[in-house]
Amino acid sequence: MATPHIGAEPGDFAPDVLMPGDPRRARRIAEMVLDDARLVTEVRGILGFTGTFEGRPVSVLASGMGMPSITIYATELFRFYGVQRIIRIGTAGGMATHLDLGDVVIASAAHTDSAMTAQRIPGIHYSHAPSFALLSAAAAAAGFRPGVRPDGVHVGAVVSNDAFYVDRKTTNDLLVQYGTLAVEMEAAALYAAADAEGREALAICTISDLLFRDAALSADEREELFDRSVRLGLAAFATA
Repeated sequence: MATPHIGAEPGDFAPDVLMPGDPRRARRIAEMVLDDARLVTEVRGILGFTGTFEGRPVSVLASGMGMPSITIYATELFRFYGVQRIIRIGTAGGMATHLDLGDVVIASAAHTDSAMTAQRIPGIHYSHAPSFALLSAAAAAAGFRPGVRPDGVHVGAVVSNDAFYVDRKTTNDLLVQYGTLAVEMEAAALYAAADAEGREALAICTISDLLFRDAALSADEREELFDRSVRLGLAAFATA
C-alpha cells in the first residue's frame, strides 16, 4: 500500500536504504552500484530503487532537501515499509579548517537550530546521535583504529541548519570551537526519526564547499565524488 509520498508496494524496499538528497544521485547509485536495480517509486520526482549489492538487498531513495523532507521519507520507510536502517549519503559545508574539498565526514552527532525536534521530549534538550553500530562499522571501513586516522575521512559532529542562506559567523566560530566539523540540513532530523521509530540511522557526508575558504565542488563533481561515502555506507550495512 502506497503512502502519500512513496508509491512503492509492501516488500519493495530492502531493510537497508541509502538516502541521498538528489534524485539524480539516487539513480546514479542504483545504476553504478546495485545489481538488478528496479525503480519502485517516483512520486513527486523523488526516485527510489531496489537491487542488490554483493548479494545483499539494498534500496536507494532520495530525500529532497531539508529536515521536513527527510523526516517524511524516513518516517514512512521505517513505519510502513519495514525499513530498519537508513544511511544518508549527502554533501556538507566544511567548517573545521583541517577539512578539504572531497573529504568525508561521518556524523557522530548532529546539532541543530531547528524547532522540529525541540519539543519531542518536553523540558529536555534532545541529543541527535546515530546508531553506534552503523557509526563504528563505517569508521572501521574507513580505516579508523587505535592510533590511526585515515586521510580524508573524519568522524565528529555536524550541525543541521534550517536556513541555507544565512550569515552567522559568530555562531559558526563557536560551533567549530566546540568541535563541529561541517554544516548540512538533514542529519539531525534523520537521527530523530530513527529514534522515534526504534530504528537505526547514520549520515555520511562529502565536503562540497568550505566556509573558511572560497572553494566549492561543481555540480558534476558533487555527483561523482560521493562514491566513497556510498562505499562506506554499504560496508557499514554489511558489517554492523
